[in-house]
Amino acid sequence: MAAGEIARAMGSLPNTLSTNLNVLAGADLVSSRREGRSIIYAAGYDRMRELLAFLVEDCCGGKPEICAPLAAIAERAACCA
Repeated sequence: MAAGEIARAMGSLPNTLSTNLNVLAGADLVSSRREGRSIIYAAGYDRMRELLAFLVEDCCGGKPEICAPLAAIAERAACCA
């Protein structure tokens, strides 16, 4: 999706969105490519899956109830992988 489209959809200021997208790109959670005057961003689903797995497995400190909402979302999204 083009950066401008993302900004409109999120109701975000373009410069704020640009900063956030750069942070996400630095973490390999999004990738970008130039098409003419636009920068097109794509989600890095493999990296996002790794991050979610880490959060569920390591950050919950052995207390699965903390991550239960996240785990439920991940289960629902598994059909799309």
